[in-house]
Amino acid sequence: MNVIFTCGGTGGHINPAIALANTLRQRDPSCRILFIGSVGEMEEQLVPKAGYEIRCLPGSRFFRQLSFKNIKRNVQGVGKILSALNGARKIIREFKPDVIVGTGGYASFPALFMGSRMGIPTCVHEANAVPGLATRLAAGSADRILVNFAESGKAYKQQDKVTCVGMPVRSEFLYTKRADARRELGLDERPLIVSAFGSLGAKSMNEAMAEFMKIETEKGLPFQHIHATGSYGWEWMPELVRSKGVDLSADKSIDMREYIYNMPTLMAAADVFISRAGASSCNEIAVSGTPCILIPSPNVTDNHQEKNARIVESRGGCVLLLEKECTGQRLYDEVVALLGDEEKCRAMRRALMESSMPDSADRICDIITELAKK
Repeated sequence: MNVIFTCGGTGGHINPAIALANTLRQRDPSCRILFIGSVGEMEEQLVPKAGYEIRCLPGSRFFRQLSFKNIKRNVQGVGKILSALNGARKIIREFKPDVIVGTGGYASFPALFMGSRMGIPTCVHEANAVPGLATRLAAGSADRILVNFAESGKAYKQQDKVTCVGMPVRSEFLYTKRADARRELGLDERPLIVSAFGSLGAKSMNEAMAEFMKIETEKGLPFQHIHATGSYGWEWMPELVRSKGVDLSADKSIDMREYIYNMPTLMAAADVFISRAGASSCNEIAVSGTPCILIPSPNVTDNHQEKNARIVESRGGCVLLLEKECTGQRLYDEVVALLGDEEKCRAMRRALMESSMPDSADRICDIITELAKK
């Protein structure tokens, strides 16, 4: 079986595709897999690191806000889209896929569109509560529309094509045990707080966490705390924390780093996880069953992170705070309240686990195999 995965732009689009590719390879080591993404985007690094070949095409975002600058960008982008469509057609002819799978991002549209035009079975997976533009454009001609949240399936006209399958996550999130994770990290008996706000970092949230660290220090370090600043935050946050009287070299209870590379281990070990509400984060938290505080980014298309978080909140799986409500003191108070309510934490863990689909990758791979037989 030959399968093309097409995705890009963010880890929330790329990592599910990699998880699916891993599952297909485990089922059938002879399966040929190729990724298609966009030049200059995150997929160029993540996909080869995961052991898969990727071909990258010219990419162009669609800018929705009306302005002369954005209109000019969109006009220029038309040429890139046409070039990407021609490139996708060439790749499809050479690779001869049995099925093409898109997991989101503008990079996924050329291969999905051209594949449908060439008679190749296609399916799209939408991770967020609100369908992205690429998903909406590709859904009409796709053979199957797969959604993470059942609530988002109502957004599609083609209801007979829609299936709720959850979202695939790396197997480590499913199988890492809390006791093993805490032992590996060398933790003591105090609670572990983990906070992260994306690979770049969110300035306002990093500022709030600097204040949070000051309060932790003043309160005698009641927690162990690991915080990822993101690449942008790493440039200025260490100095901000020092200016607030927090000595990170002396206070080993607070571990501030640029990125978190061992997230499955940290999520299994954590007592509270503080995060944005991207689809990947929501699902990794759910399968790990980690009590959480979600703070949706207000700077995303269609406010989809808040809608993701509202669904998790409605199921009893999180404390939801809006960014405008967040100060270091508010976050500290919420963490203390959550840690002090064991029944709420147990109920949250239960709600998260019950809402997760740990077999999501297998469900989707069954559909891919079914489509390939056509």
